[in-house]
Amino acid sequence: MYKNQKYVEQLKNIPQEFKVEHDEESNVTEITIYGVIGDSWFSDSFSASDIDNALKSAGGNDVVINLNSPGGDAFDGIAIYNRLKRHKGKVTINVDGWACSAASIIAMAGDEVIMGLGSMMMIHEASTIVWGTKTDMRKEADVLDELENGIINIYKTKANISQEEIREKVDAETWMSANTAVELGFADKVEGEEEPEEVEEVEIRTDDEKEDILNELKNTLEPIEEPKNEGSFNLFKKWR
Repeated sequence: MYKNQKYVEQLKNIPQEFKVEHDEESNVTEITIYGVIGDSWFSDSFSASDIDNALKSAGGNDVVINLNSPGGDAFDGIAIYNRLKRHKGKVTINVDGWACSAASIIAMAGDEVIMGLGSMMMIHEASTIVWGTKTDMRKEADVLDELENGIINIYKTKANISQEEIREKVDAETWMSANTAVELGFADKVEGEEEPEEVEEVEIRTDDEKEDILNELKNTLEPIEEPKNEGSFNLFKKWR
């Protein structure tokens, strides 16, 4: 359930696709993860078990994941995150369209997270459906608090903002553009954008320091005399 309903219809229309391709020449396994996360009776989602089987078949290959998902089951997202983190090869995650809710947790497993142009990432509070007494509801709220603490710890492994700032963004339901995700550290770069050139550091000196350097330089130079011109009463010196 999203607080911001603006993108709900678009998120519902994400095509369901789970595909695994191994390239034996480059030793790279490409996994496509499109659609809802979590087990389903109707085979219209994928689960942590699917990822586990895909990574077992990948062996030590580097893994590239193409991700486009509205989210789904938080616990499946956490299990997939941990399974990817244990994989021996490099894990690159391309956010092709959306990495929302549980999908944003999966994205944090990437050694490199690349946001596609126009893509978005969303983080928000965990939610559930409860039926029962006030005691049941309070207990479930405590469970959600603990679940969110774990998810925030996962976000903190990449984000460059404080844990409290992450919690505020989770509570508020925060939608991040590709550039914002990179700026906050949830992703590493935006696809197609050039890396900024390193600027050579220029040492700035005070006027007194410049004067000291100039005097020191002058003291290392040897004066030479120019031949006297006839009629000249001056002795000229030059600094070499």
